[in-house]
Amino acid sequence: MTKVRFAPSPTGKLHVGNVRTALFNYLFARKAGGTFVLRIDDTDLERSTQEYEDGIRTDLTWLGMTWDETFKQSERFDRYNAAAEDLKAKGLLYACYETGEELDRKRRLQMANGRPPVYDRAALKLTDAEKAALEAEGRKPHWRFKLSGNPVSWTDLVRGDVTIETSSLSDPILIREDGSYLYTLPSVCDDIDAEITHIIRGEDHTTNSGAQIEIFEALGGKAPSFGHQALLVGADGGKLSKRLGSLSMQDLREEEGFEAMAVNSLLGRIGTSDPVEPFMALEDLLDGFSLDRLTRSPARFDPEELARLNAKILHETGYAVVQERLADMGADAGEAVWAAVRPNLERLRDAKDWAALVNGPVTPVIEGEDADFIAAAADALPAGELTEASWGEWTGALKEATGRKGKGLFMPLRHALTGQPRGPEMAVLLPLIGRDKVLARLKGEAA
Repeated sequence: MTKVRFAPSPTGKLHVGNVRTALFNYLFARKAGGTFVLRIDDTDLERSTQEYEDGIRTDLTWLGMTWDETFKQSERFDRYNAAAEDLKAKGLLYACYETGEELDRKRRLQMANGRPPVYDRAALKLTDAEKAALEAEGRKPHWRFKLSGNPVSWTDLVRGDVTIETSSLSDPILIREDGSYLYTLPSVCDDIDAEITHIIRGEDHTTNSGAQIEIFEALGGKAPSFGHQALLVGADGGKLSKRLGSLSMQDLREEEGFEAMAVNSLLGRIGTSDPVEPFMALEDLLDGFSLDRLTRSPARFDPEELARLNAKILHETGYAVVQERLADMGADAGEAVWAAVRPNLERLRDAKDWAALVNGPVTPVIEGEDADFIAAAADALPAGELTEASWGEWTGALKEATGRKGKGLFMPLRHALTGQPRGPEMAVLLPLIGRDKVLARLKGEAA
């Protein structure tokens, strides 16, 4: 059975780049009838916080990406320790004693001599006595995985045939001097134990995958299939990373007021061969989803496009879907008002201002030269209950009586009744405002 994982680190907020990876994994699992695992990568005990972990779960829930299984790496250190001992026993995990400064000096020297800055495996030549002497100085080792030096190949779900020459890579550090684990070893152990079948992530991990495949094999596991999608860039093609603070899910939701499906719709389609369009539910994205539709070009994230999608989604959203949220923000004026104002919404929070045109109080705007016209309009208001047909009847009679037409006819009425130069259709608003408030506003009274 297909089984994928999304593995965020709770050291910060989820941003659009993280979520795009989560979305691809989620859609891939759901389309295959498989399992979507949320793995919390919290081996960095100093930087990981419960607040960020809770935020990750809140964000995914808001987006609709329900997970089938979840676990935390911080609960599995015994497993990682056992794997490390296994690799040491096989001669594939070796102790190194160079400091960061010494390694940096080696790299600069290699580049100055026209050689690639690949670790020279000097630590493999140390005798036991030399290691003991270094440790007597107070040095503690970091531990590197010994790569085979052979090419590692796979058929990538996005990039096609890929070959990584491990001879051109430095042996990766798996354990730091303080004994803490970097990402690689715990991730491989988890993927083996959870029986992950596919790893879908950013193309910046492509080279890492070559080394990880060798670690899978060294631990007796079978490497999953890999898919590496192109990374997100800004609308101008520049790096997105500098602006990620404003592109976290929490900020998009709470500060910017975007709908979850606007985010899903954009992230699910940019960087694919399909057009970007608004979707009302995650399930709607499944039909056209396939990793082979992803392009190799960077995907451009445009906040303006997100805003356009957001507006289109709200324009199609039914009252029952948003009633509770409208009530929470004090903007629930009923289904008829929602139907009237939603074509003008860019964010849901705008509904409160538009609903106020009906509920009031509204301060009328009546220019001096329009005062006589507005007074005549009050006298000409159709008798009886106002309906959507009343607006056409009313303005038609005023046109005949005053000779006004176009903006000269409609705008003074809109200003007087709503105090605004634009907004929902007046034919719809008029009966919602009601006769008493309409007459009061035409008299210049706040109502």
